[in-house]
Amino acid sequence: MNMSEGFSGRSPLLLGILPEQHPEVFRTARNFAERLNTPLVCAYVDEASYLVEWDPSRDTHRLSLHPEKDDADIAAVRQGLKSRITELAEGSGLEWTLRLLAGDPARALGRLAAEIDAAMIIVGSPEPGIGHRISEALNGSVASWLSHHQGRPVMIVPLTKAVQARHAHRAGDEMDEDDEDSA
Repeated sequence: MNMSEGFSGRSPLLLGILPEQHPEVFRTARNFAERLNTPLVCAYVDEASYLVEWDPSRDTHRLSLHPEKDDADIAAVRQGLKSRITELAEGSGLEWTLRLLAGDPARALGRLAAEIDAAMIIVGSPEPGIGHRISEALNGSVASWLSHHQGRPVMIVPLTKAVQARHAHRAGDEMDEDDEDSA
């Protein structure tokens, strides 16, 4: 159930979310929120924008570092994330909301966590691949920065779960192809 941020006095969990993020990260956050009976604030940070004004009650006021990237692109990201969260939260009764932020992901998540008094920040561990490793080397890891600069708990969902799930899925596909070949 998508909600506004009037969470009836309960401190929410804050989840840093990405469009192509493995669903295990959301599922882990959802499971913790359900066990703790607390809402979940999902936050996507547009790194290609910079913060102009901070208003914790709304999405941030941002300007793009790439002016050719217009509001339609951000609206598409928002809609895609809302659809994905709705799908992953289906049947759970989870109270959640989506926030779009701008700027450095770690600092943006830290600011939002302070403003909403999040009980915990949840992020996924860095994704595999050369692009992610270069970005992490240049910008630093969001998880690492948060774990060293936050006064609240930070949960890092291990990549191993996501990798195991991907490998299991791929192995299943390969087995299906082998079965078809032998038939």
